[in-house]
Amino acid sequence: MHEALEADGTTIGLTTVYRTLHALDRSGQVDVVREKSGERLYRPRPDDGHRHYLVCRDCGFSAEVEASAVESWAERVGEVMGFAEVEHTVELTGVCDRCHPGRSTPAPTEQRT
Repeated sequence: MHEALEADGTTIGLTTVYRTLHALDRSGQVDVVREKSGERLYRPRPDDGHRHYLVCRDCGFSAEVEASAVESWAERVGEVMGFAEVEHTVELTGVCDRCHPGRSTPAPTEQRT
């Protein structure tokens, strides 16, 4: 984000970028996943809710996964425990076909981060 803004001629400090990303996360406007290095990756959250992704630990490739079972489970746990407004974070990581040793199947071309 910082590089894109600078390339467009906008002078902005890294602290401002990080503060803005943190505010977008708190407000639910972005989804956050972490790389194995601990780096956070931010994605715009669709209007109809957050998404879950499977992220390659080697190259950062990510693919959206269907996770209705996770959503139902989180809602049920909240109800059973007497909690309201339950939020959750599910982080799925693995090694994609392109990075997995001994595999020759090309990885899907959804999104490289």
